[in-house]
Amino acid sequence: MVSKIAPVSILPPYPGLCPPQVTSNGSIGRDPPAETQPQNPPAQPAPNAWQVIKGVLFRIFIIWAISSWFRRGPAPQDQTGPGGAPRVASRNLFPKDTLMNLHVYISEHEHFTDFNATSALFWEQHDLVYGDWTSGENSDGCYEHFAELDIPQSVQQNGSIYIHVYFTKSGFHPDPRQKALYRRLATVHMSRMINKYKRRRFQKTKNLLTGETEADPEMIKRAEDYGPVEVISHWHPNITINIVDDHTPWVKGSVPPPLDQYVKFDAVSGDYYPIIYFNDYWNLQKDYYPINESLASLPLRVSFCPLSLWRWQLYAAQSTKSPWNFLGDELYEQSDEEQDSVKVALLETNPYLLALTIIVSIVHSVFEFLAFKNDIQFWNSRQSLEGLSVRSVFFGVFQSFVVLLYILDNETNFVVQVSVFIGVLIDLWKITKVMDVRLDREHRVAGIFPRLSFKDKSTYIESSTKVYDDMAFRYLSWILFPLLGCYAVYSLLYLEHKGWYSWVLSMLYGFLLTFGFITMTPQLFINYKLKSVAHLPWRMLTYKALNTFIDDLFAFVIKMPVMYRIGCLRDGEAWRAGRGSHRNRAPRQSSGPRSEGVPRPQMGCSV
Repeated sequence: MVSKIAPVSILPPYPGLCPPQVTSNGSIGRDPPAETQPQNPPAQPAPNAWQVIKGVLFRIFIIWAISSWFRRGPAPQDQTGPGGAPRVASRNLFPKDTLMNLHVYISEHEHFTDFNATSALFWEQHDLVYGDWTSGENSDGCYEHFAELDIPQSVQQNGSIYIHVYFTKSGFHPDPRQKALYRRLATVHMSRMINKYKRRRFQKTKNLLTGETEADPEMIKRAEDYGPVEVISHWHPNITINIVDDHTPWVKGSVPPPLDQYVKFDAVSGDYYPIIYFNDYWNLQKDYYPINESLASLPLRVSFCPLSLWRWQLYAAQSTKSPWNFLGDELYEQSDEEQDSVKVALLETNPYLLALTIIVSIVHSVFEFLAFKNDIQFWNSRQSLEGLSVRSVFFGVFQSFVVLLYILDNETNFVVQVSVFIGVLIDLWKITKVMDVRLDREHRVAGIFPRLSFKDKSTYIESSTKVYDDMAFRYLSWILFPLLGCYAVYSLLYLEHKGWYSWVLSMLYGFLLTFGFITMTPQLFINYKLKSVAHLPWRMLTYKALNTFIDDLFAFVIKMPVMYRIGCLRDGEAWRAGRGSHRNRAPRQSSGPRSEGVPRPQMGCSV
């Protein structure tokens, strides 16, 4: 009779804590082990591979649906003609093997009409064959022309300069005023601004103690005249004119985006003109240089090459504006260095290494998502705080706030700001899981707003974890505060800052990036005192550990600041050292699985 009521009467008051009467084999007294199993909380079944795949595919579908909604184009045009009949497929106005003449003009004006000015004519090439892939110097259908351009005074003073390209059938001229030689259906025209306006930012920094700065005096003067952001015209000496070798029977109103931006139909005949594409995708941003009064001429190399339809689709998709551009160009645009790094990787990296990089990056992203998912699940289902450092959670919130304020002060990419802000919200949510948070309406702030009240959870107070946690942070403060003081003095004496607020943020961020791994010692200390690490979120830590090895590998492959590279290697070595420090220790009796290791610090590195 006793064995029947035992499972109900001996339940511990806190499911996460094991009562002292539990023996090493999991039984109580004379009761068989099978009767005592209800004491421990049921283990959550591990998700199988199919569940993980379904979850990932569902999230991919949600992201695709949101992005598709943002990049929806205008409503489809009417597919019927004026008389209600359906529109017929059109044809290319330049059939295959058509003889063409190429005329390239350079002008300060966006709309070109001065065909008689010999100074505006940059290049003229006759008897090109549409769809020819075997002519030219290299037998690839390509031709090029190089010349030095005299810079007009308006262009030297931050003005624009345009390239105007005309393709005409052999025997015709692009000037509409020459009635005998001009035919509308035998002429295709495209123009574009060939200089590029780029923002140059100037941050006025100085040594806060001496007021001195190492910045160029000319740059300081320009910043005073034009403000912290100056728009300057830049030049790149290369541009390629592609004519797409395409004879697809497009139907007006049914050309898919982004191709519909380039396919131009004749209003009368309904046929479409050959597609001209200005290709500067491989022009690296680092090769652009500013145009100013010191330059007397500009070098320009114009190349002409045929382009296949599928390659044109790739280029068109890359040049299409992001669907998130409604946020503003400054908020979402990638930095020039990031764009160059992708292009350099495609141009110079070994194909096998490039394929490995793509595969490992995908694996890294999957592991990062799984680590995030299991971290949320762990804290959401956690009932007992025995063995977990609550103070480390609060310190993690402090770290996240410092990082958020630092990137806001340094005008970082908007997507990065959103990502860090979401991380701060998650860290704040963790506080509600490690402490009892409530609104104290009796003691109000300024007599108006209720005060937040924080109280330790009973599972944290009644265990020895709180004592060890307080002890660990007391010992930690003996190391951190002197290091923080030394780093603050060094930053103040030798580095330049925008102001005292920026000094505080950069000093704290640099200190956390350099010595952030020390903050993992409280959890190490608790693990050592409890002789157990079974209370840790091991699924999340396993995915983080796998990403640590990937970070160590790519710290030497991917271009990154030296401090960040050291941080990546620091995290990996700290994790492995912490794992080794708990090896071969006798684990304490616990209701969870036995594992070994320590958590990584929150300021880790990601590829």
